[in-house]
Amino acid sequence: MARRPLPLLTEENEFFWTSGADGRLRFQKCEACSALIHPPQPVCRHCRGHGLTVTDVAGTGTLISFTVNERFSVPGLQTPYVVARVAVDEDPRVRLTTSIVGCEPSALRLGMRVEVVFEQIEDVWLPLFRPCAEQPAEPAALPPDDPGPERVAALVRPPVSSERFEHKAALTGAGASRIGRRLGLPPLALTVEACEQAVADAGLTMDDIDGLAGYPGAGITAGFGEGGVAAVESALGIRPTWHNGGTETFGPAGSVIAAMLAVAGGLARHVLCFRTVWEATHAQQIRDGRRTVTSPDRVTDGAEWRAPFGALAPHALAQNAQRHFHEYGTTRESLGWIALNQRANAALNPEAIYREPLTMDDYLSARTITTPLGLYDCDVPCDASIAVVVSAVDAARDLPKPPVLVEAVGTQLIERLEWDQSTATHEPQVLAQAAHLWTRTDLGPDDVDVALLYDGFTINCLSWIEALGFCGIGEAKDFLQGGKNIARDGVLPVNPHGGQLSHGRTHGMGLIREAITQLRGEGGARQIAGARTAVVSSGGLTPSGVLLLRAGA
Repeated sequence: MARRPLPLLTEENEFFWTSGADGRLRFQKCEACSALIHPPQPVCRHCRGHGLTVTDVAGTGTLISFTVNERFSVPGLQTPYVVARVAVDEDPRVRLTTSIVGCEPSALRLGMRVEVVFEQIEDVWLPLFRPCAEQPAEPAALPPDDPGPERVAALVRPPVSSERFEHKAALTGAGASRIGRRLGLPPLALTVEACEQAVADAGLTMDDIDGLAGYPGAGITAGFGEGGVAAVESALGIRPTWHNGGTETFGPAGSVIAAMLAVAGGLARHVLCFRTVWEATHAQQIRDGRRTVTSPDRVTDGAEWRAPFGALAPHALAQNAQRHFHEYGTTRESLGWIALNQRANAALNPEAIYREPLTMDDYLSARTITTPLGLYDCDVPCDASIAVVVSAVDAARDLPKPPVLVEAVGTQLIERLEWDQSTATHEPQVLAQAAHLWTRTDLGPDDVDVALLYDGFTINCLSWIEALGFCGIGEAKDFLQGGKNIARDGVLPVNPHGGQLSHGRTHGMGLIREAITQLRGEGGARQIAGARTAVVSSGGLTPSGVLLLRAGA
């Protein structure tokens, strides 16, 4: 039987993973400010002191979120299983991803008191938690986020100059490959198809392209990417004066913001940006035995704090959704209106993968994936590539189609980047980036005609709606009720192409392409009348970015 993933023991983390040998949970501690540091670091993130030691803690804490996984299996773990976060008593800013044992999932409540119990597997002692025998009459108050939503805006840095680099860049072309559940095509072929369309749409030739930017770059497998800049340059022979690729950028569509900086700085005039996914075909090839996946014997690079407990990205977002429900009274129906809206819009888009009608009963009765998220809360894995051309604004004026102008971007990091240590109620990495956007423009939420909001899961979309100020924090339940506000004829039309929930998981770049389509007035049956300003978000747990776009003359 396959065993669950185990952490790679290192000099920095061995004290944590072996502390259960004597039954004591241990953390790194700052001698200067007494903060607990987790995961271990060479410096205290709170006071930046370097005097760090290891200390015992009581091993008790508060259950601050959990999800019951029904669908996503991890080797060595049988569904259903619970993924949870526990805030430790000595410093509630520290949260442990863990599993809850010793009780039925139906008995779990946020605010429960829990205590550590260790499970030894080989040379690792996993800190699991069980409910304490004695529970308070009322569940404990949940520790606030650090920083909480109310503090994020105060931490946004003001612009360093009145001059905006965004105004020197424009979006001039957009293209897409074929899109489908399992196309069975080489991913690079999809990329080339999308790139050729985007360059032609801009009225350019490949010889005009002097920049390349992609996500997630080379070396990424599991159906994400085609090989990066090197593969695309080798196929197209572009010889760029500037290039960029990788995951540590402004979300999956961060290549576009990076390209804006390149053209604003004079390193290129026309940058071709691309994003390719082929998850569906990749997964099918594994099932058919045509592709093998080699799993590392031990996990590292940050995953060691989550993978041993079967915690994947869906579980992190499910816990954020559950906390939003707990804090603000949001319901599954609230998320359902997002799924129904995207499906209704997809019915008007011949490209969309799922176009059949979807009712609230369909949504609520669909199989559970990981509580409280069900089948229709999750986006559609597919094969597709999207490409966008970013041009210097002076060069864009000479092209056949009116350029889409860039009003502002939001990119600042404020929240912690580790999924389990970051914002608990909203998708991490949306509150700060959204607040940053509005500091770089005189426009506001009321000026937005159409919103293209990242919807890898419905909770992503809800988080962006609140973060961008289309309703107050915690007010999405009322804003989404009935779905009228986000419909094509509502006060904030959202994802008129069907979004990732119904059009397909194009990982953020499809949202930018749809924004270009809408601002050019080329949306056909799904066109939002009079659309002149669009907001586009890109990201899900990872560092994200958000753009405010305007129709050109």
